[in-house]
Amino acid sequence: MSERIPHWLEKQAQLNPEQTALETPEGYKLTFNELRKKSRQMAQRLMDLGVKQGDHVAFLSGNHWTYPIFIHAISYVGAVVVLLNTRLTSSEISYQLQDAQVEHLFVGSRLEKLAEDSVAELNIPIQGIEQLNEITEEKYALKDSFMLNSVYTMMYTSGTTGNPKAVMHTYGNHWYSAVASSLNLGLHLSDKWLACLPLFHVGGFSILIKSVVYGMPVFLMDKFNVKDVQEAIFHKGVTHASVVTVMLQKLVEELKERSYPDSFRCMLLGGGPVPESLLHESAKKQIPVFQTYGMTETSSQIATLSPADAFKKLGSAGKALSLAELWIDADKGETGEIIVKGPMVSKGYYNRHNNEDRPLRTGDLGYEDEDGFLYVVDRVKDVIISGGENVYPAEIEGVLTGIPGIREAGVTGRKDAKWGEVPVAFLVAENQKLSDKEIINGMAGKLAKYKTPKEYYWVKELPRNASNKLLRRHLFSHLEEGDRS
Repeated sequence: MSERIPHWLEKQAQLNPEQTALETPEGYKLTFNELRKKSRQMAQRLMDLGVKQGDHVAFLSGNHWTYPIFIHAISYVGAVVVLLNTRLTSSEISYQLQDAQVEHLFVGSRLEKLAEDSVAELNIPIQGIEQLNEITEEKYALKDSFMLNSVYTMMYTSGTTGNPKAVMHTYGNHWYSAVASSLNLGLHLSDKWLACLPLFHVGGFSILIKSVVYGMPVFLMDKFNVKDVQEAIFHKGVTHASVVTVMLQKLVEELKERSYPDSFRCMLLGGGPVPESLLHESAKKQIPVFQTYGMTETSSQIATLSPADAFKKLGSAGKALSLAELWIDADKGETGEIIVKGPMVSKGYYNRHNNEDRPLRTGDLGYEDEDGFLYVVDRVKDVIISGGENVYPAEIEGVLTGIPGIREAGVTGRKDAKWGEVPVAFLVAENQKLSDKEIINGMAGKLAKYKTPKEYYWVKELPRNASNKLLRRHLFSHLEEGDRS
């Protein structure tokens, strides 16, 4: 992947100058020509401030229309952007700034205090994003093409165990991820992708790359709001949306007896195993849910259910996308670790082990059915071993969320003198809490005895990371007094 390609924003500004590149619920719009102009101006300002090719530049910002301008400005300079999670503490951000050897920190509005606290003991200059919007003459030469093997972004893994690591993404990783997605889902002139996932997360960021690769508008929301998403799908021409399970649950509930317009083609669902009851409910409402499998290291999705199989293979994450390979480290039909390879897979972590072209062991468990469709079971580290039996929390959670009255469920293991570990459930109620007996009756005949939770805790919410993935290892520490049922 050492070849060079034209700068993707320059190309879209040539091909589709007046096509909308970005719009927001508040009515703000940018064409590709306008996005190009603002990004180039911001690149000049960055260079005025001393940013140069190869520098590691951190960006701390929520979803805002300045986000795509900034990340394209970085590409015009040839620097590397380190995308920071706005939900972290100052000490966590400080660790990442040092680990990624950041030279500059740029910050969005209302995050200045967090940024200042994060660099309190570091010699890193801070600059507000608003100050980069000043118009300046073009006095520096800007990049007009990319080497596909050059590193463009760094994003930190969730860090559920140990310190988080900076995943290095090249231009080629992002390019091939976007191309593979379009070959699977198809590309229509009317496509418009709704982005409500955090842009500092690969699931959100990848939508910005799809936009400039496809010449497609992005409908950008600052955060998920169920009514605003429904409004965008019904009245703003949105054809695609990327969501995680808890978002889909809220959309299904809000939809009630309505159905989406035929123009809505894809609800791309990621973030881990999904309750089968939710998929059936979505299918009843004719919501085109395409379950997907991916991770930060694969630059977003690497396997996705195709439209043709969406309702035939409920619960499956489909097959590996074009140019990608995927297999299970187990005998055929057995559950084992998922292994992936392809040009969208990161070559490794900054200042750590380098994958290069070797397959990536994902740490996720899954199996393939007789037709070769992938079913993701769980994280290797989340598996509970009870009396020598493997217990998969996601399986139990799927059964629990199928019980009326239970909105969300999280399952983890606790030590047990007899069995080694036993499963314990953490539940979020729809309205009133159910009794243990009602829960047990609701699971009757659906789980083996050793899989049945031994304790139930009712909580206000489950701990999740920035991409809304359930943090099972944090369930006990998330308990508040009085949460035990």
